[in-house]
Amino acid sequence: MRVIIEPDYKKMSSNGAGIVAELVRKKPDCVLGLATGSTPIGLYNELVRMSRDEGLDFSRVTTFNLDEYYGLAPEHDQSYRYFMEKHLFAQLKTRPKKTHVPDGLAKDPEAYCELYEQMIRDACGIDLQVLGIGRDGHIGFNEPSSSLGSRTRLKTLTEETIHDNARFFASLDDVPRFAITMGVGTIFEARRCVLLASGVNKAKVVAQAVEGPVTAQVTASALQLHRDTIVIVDEDAACELDRRDYYKHVERMRAELVAGKKPALAAAATG
Repeated sequence: MRVIIEPDYKKMSSNGAGIVAELVRKKPDCVLGLATGSTPIGLYNELVRMSRDEGLDFSRVTTFNLDEYYGLAPEHDQSYRYFMEKHLFAQLKTRPKKTHVPDGLAKDPEAYCELYEQMIRDACGIDLQVLGIGRDGHIGFNEPSSSLGSRTRLKTLTEETIHDNARFFASLDDVPRFAITMGVGTIFEARRCVLLASGVNKAKVVAQAVEGPVTAQVTASALQLHRDTIVIVDEDAACELDRRDYYKHVERMRAELVAGKKPALAAAATG
């Protein structure tokens, strides 16, 4: 696991967007896994800027979103399809058939979740999965106690998650109690994962996910076992990491290797 500590949210977002853009340039028909929530908005804004100002081409990219509230239509202003259209898809003018968000109105959720898994397999898997992290350590809607081998499924949301999301709805009663989400096992099959976290309110759970035990009680901790995970956090979110000085040292050494024109060695110096 590589841990990158940036001074602020803007730099964190720019760095994450740069990693996505590098993949799109190298592999124009890549498959991206995408997340919603406030954290990745800066990354999406930067990708839109790159598309507009630098000609970054998303026309051949396929996307799969992590999750969607169950019971919300795509047109609902709190659905994740609506979120993605607003913050990314519409501005990139991506083709609808290449953007996949779970169907919150699926009549047979179990069958639909199996279909979503098959669609990912048919696309030859996810090359890069963008992730955020919840205050209880969840990735996607894989709440505490979710199996670390879980697949896409209908998941009951915790009271903490429901209360956290209530600010986006007219009342607490309007917040969906269920979501369709990729499982931890599904996420784990992505060839690379990039997890973003910002703010002091995420500091404790970031420390648990990065330096704590691997446990189903903090599903993001499973990423410690992933073969290629990059965690990008701002200084506030990093403040409880015991080894933050070492993570910064690693990045300085990588930069020096690159500056010394030893890219192969720099690429090998991962966490």
